[in-house]
Amino acid sequence: MRSGELMASDELREDTSNELREDGGLELRDINIMATLDALVAQVAANKTVIDSAIVLINGIAARIAAAGADPAALAALVDDLKASDSALAAAVAANTPAA
Repeated sequence: MRSGELMASDELREDTSNELREDGGLELRDINIMATLDALVAQVAANKTVIDSAIVLINGIAARIAAAGADPAALAALVDDLKASDSALAAAVAANTPAA
């Protein structure tokens, strides 16, 4: 009978150990989920910044075209400015576009 009591105690210890491992696994998954969520929040903020910058850029171009009117020199200066920022814009779009 005594050996049966020891067996029950050993089983209880094993069950408790398994539960602790399972709880630890859940905690680890919670930490991983929180890290993933934090990364997602940061990426959304970065994307919003890029989108907002693109909107300002597009609206600025429209305003500059309107301001230049039909003045060939003003239009040429605008074209030069736009060409100068092409590579920066292309780099920003490429850096913030997920791979397919």
